[in-house]
Amino acid sequence: MELLAPAGDMEKMRTAIRYGADAVYLSTGHFGLRAASANFTPRELKEAVTYAHDRGVRVYLALNILAHPDDIGQLRGQLDDLLAAGPDACIVSDPGIFSLLRGLSPNLAIHISTQASVTNSEACRFWFRQGARRIVLARELTLAEIRQIRADTEPELELEAFVHGAMCLAYSGRCLLSSYLTGRDANRGRCAQPCRWPYALVDPADPERSLLLEQDQRGSYLLNSRDLCMIEHLPALAQAGITSLKIEGRVKSSFYVATVIKAYREALDAYLGDPAGWFCRPEWLSDLNKTVHRPFDTGFFFARPQEDAKLSLRQVDCRDAAVVGIVKAWLPDSRLLLVEQRNKIQTGDLLELVQPKGHDVIVTAAGLLDLEQKPIQSTPHPRMLYFLPCDEAVAPDSFIRRAGNKDLPRSDS
Repeated sequence: MELLAPAGDMEKMRTAIRYGADAVYLSTGHFGLRAASANFTPRELKEAVTYAHDRGVRVYLALNILAHPDDIGQLRGQLDDLLAAGPDACIVSDPGIFSLLRGLSPNLAIHISTQASVTNSEACRFWFRQGARRIVLARELTLAEIRQIRADTEPELELEAFVHGAMCLAYSGRCLLSSYLTGRDANRGRCAQPCRWPYALVDPADPERSLLLEQDQRGSYLLNSRDLCMIEHLPALAQAGITSLKIEGRVKSSFYVATVIKAYREALDAYLGDPAGWFCRPEWLSDLNKTVHRPFDTGFFFARPQEDAKLSLRQVDCRDAAVVGIVKAWLPDSRLLLVEQRNKIQTGDLLELVQPKGHDVIVTAAGLLDLEQKPIQSTPHPRMLYFLPCDEAVAPDSFIRRAGNKDLPRSDS
């Protein structure tokens, strides 16, 4: 099975690869469904593909908007340059874009996006006959239904499924609420997420009096679905015949991408190495719980939410991310880490150093030094460089998070 990671920009792509992704999916912005992420220019796309291919990682280019006439016109003008960058596949939901790609590059691998709402084997076979290589299955399928689809489709057709990250209120992301309220079309990548706004209840007989549907100090989020987390169920995913495990999160932080990819990488490698003896290690769940997320659930895989009374749509983010720095280098002669600040630390803080591979390292912030190696008591300046004593070698690009503290400012890393 492939571990497929989100790449919202170049830094997040490098992070995903460093922490163990087999493939990444990304967009140039206008033609993908995550306009809010930084995305890639056509020139950056070429650089990204080269970087990934040099490390044996595949790149899938998302062109999965539901295109309007002006979108098709713009895509015609850019498609030669986009394909010249050399992506391994394009992710598509619109038949018009599919036709453009097929005509311009008959041998290009095309993946059918979850936005196409493929929920049965007949639809899979239809797209396969058109030349699709892979189907990104709709999120609304159960594992039993996926097993049925796998049994009823050609073995050459790959099946991909989302296994971790945010879920959308609407069926496979097909929502008109954002367009109606803000003019921002979710089906063209510009969702304003109005389902996560606070709302008030108004009595038509007394319109000047409203009641905030309050849950906590942040407001009410009545339409806010839980986050998907299937790390405990990798054997079931494998047995259902899923080819690629997709992680959601192109607008999430680099720290989020690193933490999630590392946990799933270790879990997947452990399963592939010993399927019969596999179990979900507590540290994987512990690390996933240290990211910003809503309460975890298994989505539609085992039960439809309307059939499961346990599912609540009234919860917000569980906790804030605790990332405080990124390791740039380890200096073995002086036993110092060169760190770029992400949030303030001070002498005495207990820190966890999360490496791309291998165990986490626990250190206490002591003997902090500025770049002139003069003692400092804290790191108050955004993105400042400083030295942190550490006896153990730590890999570059490791994340540093403050241990045992939930009340932290969010990181913008």
